[in-house]
Amino acid sequence: MIQITVGYVMDLILGDPYFLYHPVRIIGHLVRFLEKGLLNLNDKPNVQKFKGLILLITVSGLSFLVPFVILLALHKIHPLLNHVMESIMIYQIFATRCLDVETKKVYRALKEGDMETARKMIGYLVSRDTDVMTEEDIIKAAIETIAENLGDGVIAPMFFIFIGGAPLGWYYKGVNTLDSMVGYKNDKYNHYGYFSAKWDDVLNYIPARLTALFIIIAGFFLRLDVKRGMRILARDKRNHSSPNSAYPESAAAGLLGIQLGGKASYFGKVSMKKTMGDPFKPIDLLDLLRTRKLLYMTSIVGFVVFSLIRLGLV
Repeated sequence: MIQITVGYVMDLILGDPYFLYHPVRIIGHLVRFLEKGLLNLNDKPNVQKFKGLILLITVSGLSFLVPFVILLALHKIHPLLNHVMESIMIYQIFATRCLDVETKKVYRALKEGDMETARKMIGYLVSRDTDVMTEEDIIKAAIETIAENLGDGVIAPMFFIFIGGAPLGWYYKGVNTLDSMVGYKNDKYNHYGYFSAKWDDVLNYIPARLTALFIIIAGFFLRLDVKRGMRILARDKRNHSSPNSAYPESAAAGLLGIQLGGKASYFGKVSMKKTMGDPFKPIDLLDLLRTRKLLYMTSIVGFVVFSLIRLGLV
């Protein structure tokens, strides 16, 4: 509990300074290195899937084993070294402050009326065609980014850290990184990234549903419309191509009284996604500010709940 608490507080205070080399980048380099030897688009689909399974086992296995071995070695030298290193490892897994910092850049640009910078900033967070995005499109994309990442970037890693410390937290982070790099349904990764995407869905199944619950509880503390949030969550929790993403997004949409999803442009092609929530009012900058507050409150709710369970108080 001490290591988890220290790591969590460090994230809230420090975030991810750009001058620090983040371990996720090492995982990313490993994924690209293995891709050079494994991925061959001329292979049959089943062969590509098998190679993708090898990729998943290798990357996720190393993501768990490396921190496990390091912590074990440090514990043999001195338990205090183990505690300090695990606190740092846990700190680097959490992404609450980082998520706020990146979306705050979008908020500031829009508040200053700088659409060019706002489109550039949101382009770092989503894969949509930002050059055609209106102010409302940008705000909606930022809100969706926060809501979705509340699940797989905040509560899910927290869930696994409380179960198995830094090694299990990094195991999840490895799988989640794989999904973000190869888990696409396109010509290149549809088969090769199949197992990475599916396993990420499995690992996020429980955390996504807990995230939605924590968002509703956070909405209560922020005096948002909890009844509407619960109603929209119950109705729209499956309105997404992902089996998990709609849970936090629909809960947030209901609390804010806005509609997420809908029309978006990807690589010059307009896509109509299912919607979450009802357009009780136009989306504006205040909604993004409320979502950023919701990010921190949901994170705190999750941490408190998991802590109480870990300490055997509930």
